[in-house]
Amino acid sequence: MSRHFFAAAFAAIALTAAVPVQAASFSESQQAEIGDLVKDYLMKNPEVIRDAMEELQRKEQVAEAEARKSGVAKYADQLFNSPRHVVLGNPKGDVTLVEFFDYNCGYCKRAHADMQKLLDEDKGLRVILKEFPVLGQGSEEAAQVAIAVNKLAPEKYKAFYDELLMSRGAVDGARALVVAADIGLDKAAIQAHLKDPEVAATINESYGLAQALGINGTPSYVLQNDVVVGAVGYDALKEKIKSVRACGSVTC
Repeated sequence: MSRHFFAAAFAAIALTAAVPVQAASFSESQQAEIGDLVKDYLMKNPEVIRDAMEELQRKEQVAEAEARKSGVAKYADQLFNSPRHVVLGNPKGDVTLVEFFDYNCGYCKRAHADMQKLLDEDKGLRVILKEFPVLGQGSEEAAQVAIAVNKLAPEKYKAFYDELLMSRGAVDGARALVVAADIGLDKAAIQAHLKDPEVAATINESYGLAQALGINGTPSYVLQNDVVVGAVGYDALKEKIKSVRACGSVTC
């Protein structure tokens, strides 16, 4: 057995912890020799550490993606059929795209145009919006008002959503109520509806789904059985939707 092979083997063990090696299995002199061999090998071949870290990252990403797919399958009914969510586009569309968003999310604001373009062009697309306030108290207040708007006047939710999401500056409950009034809704009626337990239940449902799917930021999307994190842009979303129609997956 060559010196380099021996050192590489122990380097792999040290980096990945894939095989437990008990120090008691070796004498002190053997342990010292092994340590020297590993150190010597890594000093001469530092790229081994980089390669090991890249492989570890790849495995973690694969495991994370598989866990998310399992989560989508497990919670599919809540994701795609919950009476609490808002549906845009074709309610009977052949492809459903779920978006988790926050009214104070700058990337969500940028992604709004992408979503609108998809809805305008694709008459078979069903979009589900999940209120997912993760950027502070103001976001939670705005989401509460949005849910109340949807309950009281669902036909006006889209106009409310468009105006509030594209508002300049920080968004909170007060700003949301102003927008609601701008589109002709009664502020007092909305404020009264904020006490409805369904308002909190709707937000908690989104939190629970996000936790199950490993979603902790916005915007995040669920398409078919995959989770897409971040504002990936119009072209990427369109291509994934095209793939779902072609082969039932976001990648064919």
